[in-house]
Parts: sequence; C-alpha cells; structure tokens
Amino acid sequence: MHRTTRIKITELNPHLMCALCGGYFIDATTIVECLHSFCKTCIVRYLETNKYCPMCDVQVHKTRPLLSIRSDKTLQDIVYKLVPGLFKDEMKRRRDFYAAYPVAEGECHPPGTLLVPTVSPTPAQPLPPSAPAVPNASNEDRGEVSEQDKGNLTDDEIVSLSIEFYEGSREDKKGAVDNGDLEKDKTKGLRFLRCPAAMTVMHLAKFLRNKMDVPSKYKVEVLYEDEPLKEYYTLMDIAYIYPWRR
Repeated sequence: MHRTTRIKITELNPHLMCALCGGYFIDATTIVECLHSFCKTCIVRYLETNKYCPMCDVQVHKTRPLLSIRSDKTLQDIVYKLVPGLFKDEMKRRRDFYAAYPVAEGECHPPGTLLVPTVSPTPAQPLPPSAPAVPNASNEDRGEVSEQDKGNLTDDEIVSLSIEFYEGSREDKKGAVDNGDLEKDKTKGLRFLRCPAAMTVMHLAKFLRNKMDVPSKYKVEVLYEDEPLKEYYTLMDIAYIYPWRR
C-alpha cells in the first residue's frame, strides 16, 4: 500500500542550497559535466579563477568554463516554491539594487561585464518610462515580477475554489448514490469559496460539515476529481501538485 511521508524543509536543504555561499539557490545554475548546481553569481565568480567543480573537482572546461554551465529554471522554481518568502525577498533586493545603481540608457559595456547581482543572457525588454534602463536584463532580473506573475502562492493569499457533492467516478456513471439521511441535504450545482492558501483540507472538511449540517455518522472527504486529498494538504499544496491556473 502506498504511504505518504511528510518531511521537513530542513531535510531538503542539502539539495536546495549553494555550497559556495551557503544560502538557498538564486538563479540556480548547473555544471553540465557533473550536474552540481550553484547560484549563478557564485559559480561565475568562482570560475573566473578556477576550472574545476568546487564540489567534485571535475574539470569544467579547459579554457572557457563558462561555456559548460546552464541555467536550471526547474530547480529554481522548486526552491522558490519550497522556501516561503524567498522569491519576494529576492525581487525586492533586485529592485533596491537597480534603484541604487541605475544604468544610463544607451550606455555600452564590454562583453562579460557584471552589471547586476545576476548575470543573465536574456534579451532586454522595453521598460516603462519610470524604470531605470538596464541593458540585457529581463523583468525578473530587475525584480519587477510579482509572486502572482510567477505563479507562486503566499500563505495569506486568497484562493477561489469550487466544490460539489461527489457522485461517483467520472468513468462510472451508474446513477445517484444512496446517501440515506444525507440525501435531503444534497443539492446539485457548484458552491464557491474563498479561502487562505494556507488552509488545510482537514479544516475545509470541518467547515463543510458545519456549514452543511452533515451528520456525525458520515465521514467528510475532499477529492480532486476522483482522488481523495490528504488532510494535511494545504490549498497551496493542491495548487502546486495538480493542474491549476489563476
């Protein structure tokens, strides 16, 4: 029988933290030769004077080690979703940086010049008149992407959801389910709720029991399609685990 094990974020830290700076990955970048990952600025600075991986000593490249590193967007998205507040703090840090060190529009710099706290090959995008003109920087590089735009949820964000009575598998439509005394309380159609993203399935089930006067002899389960949801899942967990769009 399949069992679900809950783990703490501290148990995942070795897979989410940069060995060079000791912090969580920011712009996670992976060495293609050995697949070890680091913050982009950390590994770029390290490879300016070294040609070997700082973790396993494999040679990155004989002459141009920066050619053998790749941005790991998937790993970075995982870090942002697992570490509360990290994305928001990083975006604020970048906005503060650009506010303190604006770059004049049209100013040219030699290739490889480190202008910002992260080195990005992303082509420049049009800037609003009030924003500092920064060459070769995306909106995320400038800190102008919100958690909502990124698809991340915060604990206090309000999530809209719809609920309805479960009438059996989508693949097995054999008629209505006999619910005894519960049948009189059953109404067809959707119900809509707005709940904090940190709300758990257990609390949602308790709310539904009280709201709909479900007799205590019945167990209230919350399902996504045909799959029962774990009581400790939060709405944020569900949004990340299953297909969900704002």
